[in-house]
Amino acid sequence: MSEIFRIGLVQTACSPDPEANLEHTVAKIREAALKGAQIICLQELFRSQYFCREEDARLFDLAETIPGPSTARLCPLAAELGVVIVASLFEKRATGLYHNTAVVIDADGALLGLYRKMHIPDDPLFFEKFYFTPGDLGFRAFNTRFGRIATLICWDQWYPEAARLAAMAGANILFYPTAIGWHPAEKAEYGVAQHDAWRTMQRSHAIANGIFVAAVNRVGFEGPADQGLEFWGASFVSDPYGRVIVEASHDQEEILIVECDVAKMEEFRRNWPFFRDRRIDAYGDITKRFLA
Repeated sequence: MSEIFRIGLVQTACSPDPEANLEHTVAKIREAALKGAQIICLQELFRSQYFCREEDARLFDLAETIPGPSTARLCPLAAELGVVIVASLFEKRATGLYHNTAVVIDADGALLGLYRKMHIPDDPLFFEKFYFTPGDLGFRAFNTRFGRIATLICWDQWYPEAARLAAMAGANILFYPTAIGWHPAEKAEYGVAQHDAWRTMQRSHAIANGIFVAAVNRVGFEGPADQGLEFWGASFVSDPYGRVIVEASHDQEEILIVECDVAKMEEFRRNWPFFRDRRIDAYGDITKRFLA
């Protein structure tokens, strides 16, 4: 692992064809590697359109085992290019047991491990509880060739406890593969505020933990005109001070390449020593649902 590493975020639109999405993503991974990326993160559930807009048992057919078809394609690719890949997959763990899972593949092609999404939403057009069992692996960090990383997934990004525990595991950067967008009927009134809240929340994780944060979202409209989602893209990277280093557009496929220097974490944490001053003796109630 080095003190300076370069990450690549792959923001794309998805077609109804999973194989076409996989091949399109493979081409984008190659492009990111050519641009110098060493750790490449894909958006949430990159192999398909966001199927959780509806509850349909036939869509469980999209799930795959891990190891399985996607890792069989991505592990040799990581070894060929000498890059780390973080990929979000619809995992079939067993018959009737499914997870929203991120795999971490090291630069030699080895499957380092899994993170299973811990927080599962259930909102209009985001019916994830129908498909996904909550994760049971905790908040993990992985030593890759280029850096110690952690990954959470989409709805996890609203929970400071998750970011804190991932940072406490020693990660230098926190990746958030994401699929988030606007309900067209709400966009005019709430769209700006919703996007700003999403962006602000993740920047706050960077500041509170003195860590780099990278969010990678999809773009494009998916679903029928009256019951679809407009994914807002805007993938970005924040440094430990919460400053947005680079940010993608709302509607175009893009690859973001960012250099991350662990020395910035050292500088931040020396001057703002939040980990030193945490009152770990006083936080027992955090494990309760509510106190009032």
